[in-house]
Amino acid sequence: MQINRRSQLHFKLIAMSALFAFLPLAARCQNAATSPTPASTEMAVDIKALVASMNRLQSQVETLNSQMVELRNAQQEALREAEQLRTELNKTTEQLAAKTGSTPAPYEVRPAASHVSSTSVPYSSSLSSASASSPGQARSPDDSSHGDLQQRVSKLEDDQELMNDKIVEQSQTKVESGSKYRVRLSGLVLLNTAVTRGSVDNLDIPQIAEPAIAPGVAGSFSGSLRQSQIGVETFGPNIAGARTSANVKFDFAGGFPNVPNGAAFGVVRLRTGTIRLDWADTSIVAGQDGIFFAPLSPTTLSSLAIPALSYSGNLWSWTPQLRIEHRFALSENSGIRIQAGILDSLTGDIPRFQSYRYPTVGEASGQPAYATHIGYSQRVFGRDLNVGIGGYYGRQNWGFGRAVDGWAGVTDVSVPLGEFLDFSAEFYRGRAVGGLGGGVGQSILLSGSVYNANTAIYGLDSTGGWLQLKFKPKPNFEVNFAYGEDVPFASELKRFPATALYYGYSISRNQSPFVNFIYRMRSDVLASVEYKRLQTNPLNGNAYIANQVIMSLGYAF
Repeated sequence: MQINRRSQLHFKLIAMSALFAFLPLAARCQNAATSPTPASTEMAVDIKALVASMNRLQSQVETLNSQMVELRNAQQEALREAEQLRTELNKTTEQLAAKTGSTPAPYEVRPAASHVSSTSVPYSSSLSSASASSPGQARSPDDSSHGDLQQRVSKLEDDQELMNDKIVEQSQTKVESGSKYRVRLSGLVLLNTAVTRGSVDNLDIPQIAEPAIAPGVAGSFSGSLRQSQIGVETFGPNIAGARTSANVKFDFAGGFPNVPNGAAFGVVRLRTGTIRLDWADTSIVAGQDGIFFAPLSPTTLSSLAIPALSYSGNLWSWTPQLRIEHRFALSENSGIRIQAGILDSLTGDIPRFQSYRYPTVGEASGQPAYATHIGYSQRVFGRDLNVGIGGYYGRQNWGFGRAVDGWAGVTDVSVPLGEFLDFSAEFYRGRAVGGLGGGVGQSILLSGSVYNANTAIYGLDSTGGWLQLKFKPKPNFEVNFAYGEDVPFASELKRFPATALYYGYSISRNQSPFVNFIYRMRSDVLASVEYKRLQTNPLNGNAYIANQVIMSLGYAF
């Protein structure tokens, strides 16, 4: 084969170069043959070592040749299997065309490209619109065979798609790294433009409505790329039977530089980064990740820097953690997953300095936070039905011997309601969980200044949750309606007016509905239009209301 000939030629060139390089050495050995000396003996030892090195090099070249041959054979076998699938699919298409009277369209394996996105474009086919029996119409035996034939065609399409993806994956240009293991670069370039009516806390990622910033200012128009993301993932060796991998993700929502037009220059921010060891039924995850005891979030392109409906019933945080997962298979289509771990007890504190780190009130307790989650999954309508419960506990030390116990209980559910509909929801009940977005960011109740040793401090009770209905009539188009609400206990807020230190006033309710349309124009190009409404109720006073229309255009890679 051509590969073997090239490898043998390379080996000969290497051998000749080594021979010319060591001719003087051989001459010296010949001159010293008549008068053996310690130097000539040492020279002979060097020559033996050189010969041994050349033998090892030849062995390595032969091993490389063998591996190249195996790789080429595997690629040819994959191509042969794809060709067989194509032939069988064409035959089945012709049979279906003979029954329906239509002209079949041949299927072909997609050619390999030098650079292809990891997200494949699904095939489109006239077979997907093949005629079916009308409601109430009796099905004849021929209709039954027609349906079986359609199922066979659908299965062959899926098999061919999988084979094409494997071939394309082999032909992709890989990211070069400092190690021999595979590295994958991914990300999202995302432009969000928004028309806002009313005043909000954060124009790019609004969470609460606020009083008007100035008289006569009723709204704004804005644009931002700050929620664009970059991710790197690497796949390493097996350790103790576990597959190892690691990933890290960044965005540009870390603040603004103190320069003119700094609002357009987002600062790079670490989002998550984990190291994983995955066995067949068990995984160990270490790093900075989301809170696994509240695993769901609504679907949107307008709020990626902070998960959608945060401070409106959706608990969230990215925190360093160490957790273990174990999966039990109950049947072929159902199972249970149990997770437990410890987390850095972050409580929403704002750092006092930009260059030095001091412990948060959670870290000052001297112990981590603890969490667990149990989830059940079942295949329904070809998708996963998931039901889970989670728990969280973290202790806080506010100084002068004042300790507060923060805790939360969470229920999450994700249910397919049919071929095109999905329902998901998450609810919580907790205390002192402002650092996780609960209680509209309010964690504690104060009878006075927090710096006064005589001030009493209690955890604020709150409850909240969100729900979402997803309608997805096509693989590349979906409509999402979601609603979230967070309700700190007003009776507790009324007894402790000093709690208003968070926003200058106490908030007794925050709610937000939204609806969005997400369209995937191509495998990597996404567009979205979303309407969002924020209503924030201060403890004493009228509600603040803001409305926002967001148009998003993203390119995933």
